[in-house]
Amino acid sequence: MAEGLRERKKRQTRQYISDMATGLFLERGFDAVTIAEIAEAANVSVNTVYNYFPSKEDLFLDRSKGLVDRLSRFVRARAAGESAAVAVLRELREEVESVSPKVGLIEGFDRFMKVVHGSAALQARLWYVQREQYDNLEATLRRETGAADDDPMPGLMAGQIGWVHETLMAAIAHEMIAGRKPSVVSREALVLLDEMEELLSEKVLNYAVRAAD
Repeated sequence: MAEGLRERKKRQTRQYISDMATGLFLERGFDAVTIAEIAEAANVSVNTVYNYFPSKEDLFLDRSKGLVDRLSRFVRARAAGESAAVAVLRELREEVESVSPKVGLIEGFDRFMKVVHGSAALQARLWYVQREQYDNLEATLRRETGAADDDPMPGLMAGQIGWVHETLMAAIAHEMIAGRKPSVVSREALVLLDEMEELLSEKVLNYAVRAAD
């Protein structure tokens, strides 16, 4: 269905507000910028900003909703004969090999992470997003395997898979903040992924294997 004029205008307004806010955050830091200043820069009212973004954290982490379902999407899309953990490792390798912005391999990511590290509020929100990601993955694994509500295995597996993702992202962020080139960090991240896979038990690597059709 084609996007209507009203919907397109709302989408464009939302994106413009987000872009203006991001510019201010990168220039001055997250805590130093007010919603009123963002509204003025975007030439809209404060109420309009809040209509699109419930909080200032939502402005900076505009794509966090996609992060919450990220690992679950990888699991749901796994191929026949592929386990949940192996599917996530494969998807992450493909993103790292392609030097994808999705894993922070992009010039300027260091500026983004420096803003995060300079704000306790943003760090708390990112921790909350990670918790939502874990809960979402646990629920997905429970559905995919038909595990009972009192079965601890989906939660244990979600923790192991989440560890791989969080460790990879933290390592990439650390190197990007240090001023390394994305292509160089990509090669090192692939080695890290191999090392993490070696640390995962066979039980983890063979959990939730998709049956052949």
